[in-house]
Amino acid sequence: MSKEKQAAQEILKHIGGQENILNVEHCATRLRLVLKDASEFDKKEIEAIDGVKGSFFASGQHQIILGTGFVNKVYQQVLEITGMDTGKMMSKAEAAAVNMNAVQKASRLLGDVFFPIIPILVATGLFMGLRSLITNLGVELNPTFLTLSQVLIDTAFSFLPALVTYSVMKRFGASPALGIVIGLMLVAPQLPNANQVASGSVEPIYLSLMGLNIPIIGYQGSVLPALILGAIAAKIEKGLRKIVPDVLDLIVTPFITLLSSLFIGLIVIGPIMHMVEQGLVVLISMLMNIPFGIGGFMVGALQQAVVITGLHHTFKALEIELLANTGANPFNALVCGAIVAQGAAGIAAALKTKNKKQRSLYFTSVVPAFLGITEPLIFGGNLPRLTPFICGCIGGGCAGVFSSIVGLAGTGMSITALPGMLLYLNGQLGTYLIACLIGFITAFVLNYVMYKPVEE
Repeated sequence: MSKEKQAAQEILKHIGGQENILNVEHCATRLRLVLKDASEFDKKEIEAIDGVKGSFFASGQHQIILGTGFVNKVYQQVLEITGMDTGKMMSKAEAAAVNMNAVQKASRLLGDVFFPIIPILVATGLFMGLRSLITNLGVELNPTFLTLSQVLIDTAFSFLPALVTYSVMKRFGASPALGIVIGLMLVAPQLPNANQVASGSVEPIYLSLMGLNIPIIGYQGSVLPALILGAIAAKIEKGLRKIVPDVLDLIVTPFITLLSSLFIGLIVIGPIMHMVEQGLVVLISMLMNIPFGIGGFMVGALQQAVVITGLHHTFKALEIELLANTGANPFNALVCGAIVAQGAAGIAAALKTKNKKQRSLYFTSVVPAFLGITEPLIFGGNLPRLTPFICGCIGGGCAGVFSSIVGLAGTGMSITALPGMLLYLNGQLGTYLIACLIGFITAFVLNYVMYKPVEE
């Protein structure tokens, strides 16, 4: 019996047999297995097999180190012995998802959706942060240059729902082109801009339906409505493909998918999100008034979680109200601590990972974060890996406790993190820096201790 066949038989024996395999593949040096029951993997016995140089678990796979060349032969023997058809085998992503809990699956889905558009968000976030820093330092930009910068910077964030629905539709095996159109419907210029509605400068359009006045607005920069609508639209399209005759499919399927998505997005999901937005403003207002720093902790810890949904723009109404009534904006201080903490968690994760690609993505995403734009860092690094995101939220909460107790408040709104220092030149700059430092140190230390990077 050949050495590779004997190794393949021994490996199968100590992983629970063929019936325990969901997926098998290999890289240059390792045999990679996704198992139904991970407890069947006998690490000690496998590492005692002749030709096996070690094993470890990463990326949802049991990886057996066999070495260059030998791994190819063992892989072929595994396929021959089991008779497994790689064409019918569950994909690695599907197989890994079998053993995930609901939180892990949601995190994985967000990672799959946002990974393709992360480079766009990173570049745009960096440009946006730099422009904010320059303009808030008092530099007056040439009108033409300012317009061109708006085209460069604002396009991706204004049309973010289109990018999200495109990626969601592609992720669920539907038509990405339809996803683009569905996302663009959420931000059509005929609809009131979500940010302007949040600030009170424009009113929603109201649709009278069955005695109800349904508010309709655009969802510029929003993520959650696009995620939900993209998933629903994908199911509608794939369902139609099964029942619509081929001769009518080209016309009927996209027509019904777009029409139903328009009504679901603007008349069902839209009003629900509008109520959620209003409820968030009320909830945050209540939390900020809880004494002894408790409210500050809760707002600081939750603020970046709200960013995931894209509903954070609704807080502009709260900030305007605070400035109008009191001349101060304590909410800005809580936001700044939360942003800096996410950036610190990203730095800790970058320092711990050995994967050059992951490290590069982290460092490029951290720069926009310290300029006030955390979406690239959240969706590209912290959230898919979960631990960095949670540590960042805890750091934001700790910064919030301090900010709340000392009464830290900005003199304006819309700039945060490093540019946000300009709002604390009224004698509170030192206090502001201490609050940010608390968030930074807490998140960095927590994540550096707790985060265990998965090296792809």
